[in-house]
Amino acid sequence: MIHCKSLIKTISWRCIATTDTFLIAWLITGEYTFAGAIAGLEICTKMVLYYLHERGWAKIKLAKNGI
Repeated sequence: MIHCKSLIKTISWRCIATTDTFLIAWLITGEYTFAGAIAGLEICTKMVLYYLHERGWAKIKLAKNGI
């Protein structure tokens, strides 16, 4: 079952984070194509990792007063 809120949160965060990665890579390398390649690879790997991280945390039940 796909958890829509986690999926939407994953996509919105990835857009922000990938833009940041692209800008940093462009500032360091000075090349749009290289920065785009880095950002393209990064968006694929980190979206999966973030979604899995989010689902893992969703399974953890914490007490109301902390851990």
